[in-house]
Amino acid sequence: MTPYKEFTTRLKLLIAKNPHLITTTLSNIFTMRLIGNKTHGDLAEIAIAEFINQFMYDYKSIHVGKDLYRAKEHEEDIKILNEITKVEFPVSLKAYGDGPLQLSTDKNFQMFPTLQSIGDLIAGEKLKAVWKHPAFSEFGTLNVLPLIYREQTQQCNILVFDADKARNCIARIALEKTGKGRKHPVYKFYDKTGDYVCEVRYGSATANALQRGLWTHTRNGAKYFDSITDGWIGYAHNHILVKLFSHALISTNNGHDRALAELKADIEDQKKKSKLT
Repeated sequence: MTPYKEFTTRLKLLIAKNPHLITTTLSNIFTMRLIGNKTHGDLAEIAIAEFINQFMYDYKSIHVGKDLYRAKEHEEDIKILNEITKVEFPVSLKAYGDGPLQLSTDKNFQMFPTLQSIGDLIAGEKLKAVWKHPAFSEFGTLNVLPLIYREQTQQCNILVFDADKARNCIARIALEKTGKGRKHPVYKFYDKTGDYVCEVRYGSATANALQRGLWTHTRNGAKYFDSITDGWIGYAHNHILVKLFSHALISTNNGHDRALAELKADIEDQKKKSKLT
């Protein structure tokens, strides 16, 4: 079991015992969409890092931040340390709607050109060549934690793509040059029963981050996801949180100190009620 797999297993156990902790956190995260459509994604990184620090006693997490992007060895938003084994590993946070999900930006532009060099239809021995290529060396060890939401029904889920299972089940890769609402060709990966698994999008250096890389689909590739929340859970917008933000932005450090003390006390109450202390 990889360090990340062990972490998600522990997270799933914590949520099963204390579902209110993640429901509160995800409700607060998705409430940020009331402030801006993309605000929730950045704040999710901070929130999940703090969730780990507060509620998972044998793990510590550090928010890496966007300013370090160019220096990152991996695609990561947070770093997690297992305090028992002392193993540190990177995690990429994704906060997406239910549907297309980007697993990797392929910032070195290697995936699509690699598949192009092998052929339009890849199976059998050609498929073995894909897995041997450095561009796909990390396919089975993707540390991506996706927070998925359905805004209309106000439901959410933590759906982890099982890349190791996917790799073992992929039987063919096919180039598809046209598609509904798509400007660029993609290579789609299918399993032995013909079901969709994932895809690699156009990989030129001129393509933006949403036009390239490794993608999947939370509905079409559902059997290759593990729900850490054990299915869809309801969330509610926290309008008080929005008001708190608006007031915090025009308050002084003294006001922030007093508010932070109250918030810390509330977190400790949650720990006691959840028997985490």
